[in-house]
Amino acid sequence: MSAPSGAAAQRLRTDPDTVERDLAKLVLTVVELLRQLMERQALHRVDKGDLTEEQEERVGMTLMILQRRMEEMCDRHGLRMADLNLDLGPLGTLLSPASAPASAPAGSPAGSPAGSPAGPPSR
Repeated sequence: MSAPSGAAAQRLRTDPDTVERDLAKLVLTVVELLRQLMERQALHRVDKGDLTEEQEERVGMTLMILQRRMEEMCDRHGLRMADLNLDLGPLGTLLSPASAPASAPAGSPAGSPAGSPAGPPSR
């Protein structure tokens, strides 16, 4: 039974030079996925009229700030936002192409998160 664990250990990349960057990429990918989900939820709530104008502006500003921080963290670790879109093989990519990080506008109006390239959810 030691053979399977040895085989698995050989496939695991443990390069000390890249482990920090790889971990940062994984963490930032999860954070970006959550950011995109929050953005879609906010757009859905805006479309339904569930938010006041003040709430819409606050959500828009928060999402813009989070986007900027994500870009800063990527820069700090030598990553591009596009690097976070993991290829899941036959399932496609993890992040939706309509809201891919590389296409997110840095200066979209704070009060209108609906103006983002993700657009309102189709369902």
